[in-house]
Amino acid sequence: MLLHGLSGTSRPLNTEIRSVWACCIFRRFGFESRSWSLVNCQVMASSREVEESNLHEKSSNNISYDERYSTSESNSDGTAGDEETLLDSHSDEASSNSEPSTTIDPFLPFDDLPDEDRNILTLRAIAIGLLCGGLVNASNIYLGLKSGWTAGANIFGSIVGFAVLKSCSKYFNGVPILGGAFGPRENNIAQTVATAAGGLSNVFVSAMPALYQLNLMRTPLQDFWRITILTALGAYFGLFFATPLRGFFVIHAARELQLVFPSSYATATTIRSMHLAVDGAHLAKKKMRALSLGFAFATTCRVVSQFAIGVLWDWHPFTWLYLVTGSKAFLGLESWSWFIEWSPAFIGSGMLVGMNVSLSFVSGSLLAWGIIGPILVHRGIAFGRPATNDYEWDGYISYSSLAPEFTSPDHPSPRYWLLWPGIACMIAVSFTELACQWRVFLLSGKVLWRGMSRAWARLVESRRYEVISSDKYDLDDEDEGTAMRVADPAPRNEQVETWMWLPGLIAVLFITCIVMKVEFNMPVFEVLLALFLAFFFSFLAIQATGATDITPLTAASKASQVILGATTSGPGWTLLQAQRLNLIGGALSSIGANQSADLTGDFRVGFLLRTSPKLQWFAQSIGTLVAVFLAPSIFVLFSTAYPCILEPSPQSCPFGAPSVSAWRAVAVAVTSPDFTLPATSKWFSIFFAVFGASMVLVRHCLWTGNWEWMRKYHPNMMIISLAFLLPSTHYGTAMTIGASIAWAWHSQSPRTFATFGSAVAAGFMAGEGIGGVVNAALTILGVDFDKIGTAFLCPAGSC
Repeated sequence: MLLHGLSGTSRPLNTEIRSVWACCIFRRFGFESRSWSLVNCQVMASSREVEESNLHEKSSNNISYDERYSTSESNSDGTAGDEETLLDSHSDEASSNSEPSTTIDPFLPFDDLPDEDRNILTLRAIAIGLLCGGLVNASNIYLGLKSGWTAGANIFGSIVGFAVLKSCSKYFNGVPILGGAFGPRENNIAQTVATAAGGLSNVFVSAMPALYQLNLMRTPLQDFWRITILTALGAYFGLFFATPLRGFFVIHAARELQLVFPSSYATATTIRSMHLAVDGAHLAKKKMRALSLGFAFATTCRVVSQFAIGVLWDWHPFTWLYLVTGSKAFLGLESWSWFIEWSPAFIGSGMLVGMNVSLSFVSGSLLAWGIIGPILVHRGIAFGRPATNDYEWDGYISYSSLAPEFTSPDHPSPRYWLLWPGIACMIAVSFTELACQWRVFLLSGKVLWRGMSRAWARLVESRRYEVISSDKYDLDDEDEGTAMRVADPAPRNEQVETWMWLPGLIAVLFITCIVMKVEFNMPVFEVLLALFLAFFFSFLAIQATGATDITPLTAASKASQVILGATTSGPGWTLLQAQRLNLIGGALSSIGANQSADLTGDFRVGFLLRTSPKLQWFAQSIGTLVAVFLAPSIFVLFSTAYPCILEPSPQSCPFGAPSVSAWRAVAVAVTSPDFTLPATSKWFSIFFAVFGASMVLVRHCLWTGNWEWMRKYHPNMMIISLAFLLPSTHYGTAMTIGASIAWAWHSQSPRTFATFGSAVAAGFMAGEGIGGVVNAALTILGVDFDKIGTAFLCPAGSC
């Protein structure tokens, strides 16, 4: 992601927010991995340069993100000095390459924001934050079940919070609760609540449905309190665990490890931009209006389209050609799900992420479902089944079955065959991305060891050492020439006290052991192992997120499943018990790691804006409490309205649920003693995993220096792998349509695109998600869209 300086005439508020939206909303690509490419963000931001003025700044900053603190450079520069100063070298390089100016240090809090000498943890900020977080949470479960990824609420909460609360402070001045002054730190509180309330959805689009598909639990409605308690335990473990990490990752070691937390820095910069801009309120209103219109349009389309889905939502050109010509060849093409879906959410996502990700998705779909799949069927390696018993549609085949007769080594469906190469490549890519950050992990270990050694020396030898305190951090004596002291802007009375998080963490550990044993018959050892994995992967997730903006939850969750599977492979474990513990333990680890990374990123935003950590912690706690009940409730709503979500191989279902398939497949693979893969799928999985990892290494190691421009054309292997798990091609098509609209719009009118593009896209995404919630509620209330509406122009009368 490229964060441009806030100059008075170039890339001000509009472009800043535009580039930030693309990065912060789509860090969650591909399952729950959130593997949004930093390079793609950089390309997007650099291509949206718009001349605008009226930005009031107290300090100028004209160097680019790459020049200031490029993490990609640090990963590939083999000529740097020793490990202690390797990452710092880029700051010096930025200084030498930039024009003389006063630059903003990304590791120091902003010093040009107005003071707010009043309580910022207000009811209005909490209410707006909960509203934004609730919308994003509902949208995430809908989109996650559709395609396997979720979106963040940080920028959504920032902009909506600014637009609404700024208006309240203006029009309700003097009115209790609603009125009063409004500043960037209260804006930060609204964003923090939104981020926390919008979280915890990842487990309900992955592990939780997999439990029901394997018949390991009853029904979501019957198990509501069980899954709510499980969610709460993982969420508050992450909250309490992340609290003390603020000092290390945000204050003490951030500069040395170059933990910029790009999306968090982007969020803070966006809030700062809006509050410092002379016309910030006016621009925010325009964006809010565009967002609202996009939201209303997408919600209406999603609901109304149910009455004529083959006309208003899904276009099946090969079905049309078959109806006109009668040629069975067109049915063969329709069988591979090549059609267009006018999904506002995925069109909006394409507008945000650009051509690279969109074309990677389409390329993955073409490779899997246009080339490999047909070859497998032609050669008799994979098999399909009739999609309908209607004689008129003879030749219309379903290739996406995961029924038992199509998941055997000798008789797989194309979907089952392609599932394993997709999973293998995603895991390989995720771990390779982690390995490419080895310098960060090495330096982190050295910094942590150095701090522990100093503390131990002081306790044992009673000598005077320079110790890491809560207020400053100094490097070793040999680094005194380049040492820079980072002060915590929050005074002692605004810090989160130890008594606020430590008893809670201990209580969560004890309660988790008891609840897991009583409710899920999970041995204490397994519970402690799952919590240790959550602890370990939280460290990795926070460091990777801080350095690259990639939270490797795919690697964390799959590694947790493999490790837990190894502990349940011996005698004394039934297959159902082993699978249940595998999925629940993996879910617990994933929730903890995801929550820790999110909330540490929130602390980073507060650090930059000089927000009280204690008030942020309270805001996080409130948002998390709401999310603990909201996410399971929305999941129950969708699973009740669409029972096919809980079926391993439904005849038809509007939700592809690729993350669910991956979690279920790994759980079965690591727990079943007689599990075997189709031989051809196994060997291709190995090849595809090696190829994916090699492509990551090429991007990190080869496309550097004079060749760095190649990165914007480099395919995104995580997205290509994701296409192997989705037996539909319309998501990539819709995203490409959105990316094309964005390109054309920007080419014709850069100014209006910079002002409205991201807001319209975000409205599309949130609106369709809420429309999906409305449809689910109407279905539960007895509205039968099949009887009321029409399936005109749908293949075999079903879309």
